Amino acid sequence: MTSIEARRDTASDASRTDPAAVLREIERRVLWLATAIVHHANRVRPNPSGLKVGGHQASSASIATIMTALWFEHLRSGDRVSVKPHASPVLHAINYLLGELDERYLTTLRAYAGLQSYPSRAKDPDPVDYSTGSVGIGATAPIWGALARRYVTSLGADPGMGRQYSLVGDAELDEGACWEAILDPMVGELGEIVWIVDLNRQSLDRVVPNIGASRLQGMFDAAGWQVLTVKYGRLLEELFTRPGGAALRRRIDEMPNPEYQRLLRCTADQLRERLPGDDPALRGLIGELDDATLHAAVRNLGGHDLAALRDAFTAIDDARPTVVFAYTVKGYGLASEGHPQNHSSLLTPEQMTELAGAVGASLDDPWARFPHGSAAAEVCESVATRLRREPVASAAVAPIPADIGRTPAGTATTQAALGRALLDLTRSAPEAARRVVTLCPDVSSSTNLGGWVNKVGVWSARERVDWFADDPETILHWRERPTGQHLELGIAETNLVGLLGELGATWSRWGEPLLPIGVLYDPFVERALEPWSFGIYAGGQSILVGTPSGVSLAPEGGAHQSISTPSVGLEQPGCISYDPAFAIDVEWTLLASLARLGRPDGTSAYLRLSTRPVDQTLADVPTDPAARDRRRRQVVAGAYPLYRAGTGCAGTGRAGTGTATEPALTVAAMGAVVPEALAAAERLDALGYPTDVVCVTSAGLLFDALQARSGHGDGETWILDAAFPARRATPMVTVLDGHPHTLAFLAGINQVRAAHLGVSRFGQSGDLDDVYRHHGLDADSIVRAALDLAP
Repeated sequence: MTSIEARRDTASDASRTDPAAVLREIERRVLWLATAIVHHANRVRPNPSGLKVGGHQASSASIATIMTALWFEHLRSGDRVSVKPHASPVLHAINYLLGELDERYLTTLRAYAGLQSYPSRAKDPDPVDYSTGSVGIGATAPIWGALARRYVTSLGADPGMGRQYSLVGDAELDEGACWEAILDPMVGELGEIVWIVDLNRQSLDRVVPNIGASRLQGMFDAAGWQVLTVKYGRLLEELFTRPGGAALRRRIDEMPNPEYQRLLRCTADQLRERLPGDDPALRGLIGELDDATLHAAVRNLGGHDLAALRDAFTAIDDARPTVVFAYTVKGYGLASEGHPQNHSSLLTPEQMTELAGAVGASLDDPWARFPHGSAAAEVCESVATRLRREPVASAAVAPIPADIGRTPAGTATTQAALGRALLDLTRSAPEAARRVVTLCPDVSSSTNLGGWVNKVGVWSARERVDWFADDPETILHWRERPTGQHLELGIAETNLVGLLGELGATWSRWGEPLLPIGVLYDPFVERALEPWSFGIYAGGQSILVGTPSGVSLAPEGGAHQSISTPSVGLEQPGCISYDPAFAIDVEWTLLASLARLGRPDGTSAYLRLSTRPVDQTLADVPTDPAARDRRRRQVVAGAYPLYRAGTGCAGTGRAGTGTATEPALTVAAMGAVVPEALAAAERLDALGYPTDVVCVTSAGLLFDALQARSGHGDGETWILDAAFPARRATPMVTVLDGHPHTLAFLAGINQVRAAHLGVSRFGQSGDLDDVYRHHGLDADSIVRAALDLAP
């Protein structure tokens, strides 16, 4: 008799008046549906390709009781839940019982346009609060969701209140992202956070020999969390009170995890031999138990006891974050229960038939709902009413200007231009600027955000004293208040982009769009990339700013010189990237990026900025309003002609030194190295090789345009004719402070010969001239490459 059969036998017709029996009936149906969803995807649905479909019956069984207790007794409509990735079938099973998922989807797990492999807020057809699947990222998302909801509240909106739950597998706690989030000082004040750890002591490959539950509990406690433990069920707790019970508790507590897991695979006779060892008192206690009770007692852990879970959930303290360690058995109730390799194992058809008999289901009608009017059906209807949410209508962001109208002069950096543009926005469009929220991992001052922070203040759930407010030597004022618009996190890029993603999802989650901008050193963008990318996948829309970038931060050496981030911007789905050369380009691309946020058809952006001082007159900004707007549109679309052969200008702006001629060469430059490209073009002109210079602002948009011209995608093809007209096609040199392949595709626009300059090796410290020369980014290198291509 299985553990599920034993529990089913305790239910009877009296279940109509026994809420506990009704809940156990629902628990069994949830387990069955979750298991059957995976079974159908792998054993029933045609699979012409023969490719493994997959799914996780054992991982789902591990948490089915926990999710039943949570959904059917404790959740309220204002609560949000992140479900561990491999338990997605359980989530879909519950949504089905609550009327939130049509039956036709139950046969579509991992099928095209069906139920996704892991919970997806953007792609699944039923309610999913948080996308999970990237281990550690989905677990921490409710933390950042809680902060985002509190921030929205500070704007005067009312997104409601509720707990933010994370259902986490114990192996997921190996992920550093979890601990970076847990230890952030802000998190200790979030009483709505509840993590429930499915402590089944198994990973993908094995039973973990030393899971260290007490160590994990101590780490949460040290971070200021309430720690609750649900280790044993009511049956074991009762046995512990009998003669020999203390020995039984000690025996189970002290045995290694693998030994315990092996007991789950034993017959009753084997248990009577292995469990008591040499302890006569324990042997006497076991001798009093019948086989069914002994079998049930060994696996009677708290995570499978609805009453024990109820007690734990009721004890949650909303004044601080809470973690509940719920001991479970992986594969609980299945034939694969407790097996060390059950992670991806599938029940056979025969085993499914046995399970159906144990839980009161049928393989012939696997998706049967509870009979209308039954106690279980009535509970499902009541819970569905309790959890039902009204559709969220998103408010519109106030209009964002396309051009603030200022023309930068003198020498400036693109990094400094970011802070300048944000300050200008507060004056030109204050309503839109109020929606802007910036984040930094302890680098506000070194990324030129000091002026912005001084202007808008630092967000805090409650006002704090600025003890340096009267210090005349303090330049950056740290005024923390609920109306602040800057959030400062510790030096943890994963936390930064996790919060960035949730701030970028408030438009769809709470109906209040924000304009979040995360600023970090560009060398650390790749560290943040995976969680930021996952946030975009989950529906978050935000702007990530990497600054300073490239080898242009010359004295910093190879340790802080980003090389491959331009490729990230080119290849990241759901994101438009910009690498502007001038301050005005930063303003225009930033405003365009802000305008794309917080809307159903919105998209994220990545801006790669530099600390290199550049003469802003080189931008040759047109003075005529129509010509200026034309330049702005080209900047936002990806590129613009900056220097025309023989004239020293692009047709508007700087006075030319000669008559326009047909070019012999073209230099396409992006970002900080545009001054070198201009210097090289002037030298090539003097050598008798008239040269055009095209300033590239977005390699990704140009690539999309080229693809669209070939019938792939929907990029704006007009920009190719504006920046690279066929009539001026020549051999081309591309150059950027990043990997040269980023711009290599540009030669394909007009099918010209080309040379590609950039950074493809680690650098070293030095001044800018030395470093550019070392990597072949200087004017000399550009001239040499161009002459090699000259006709």
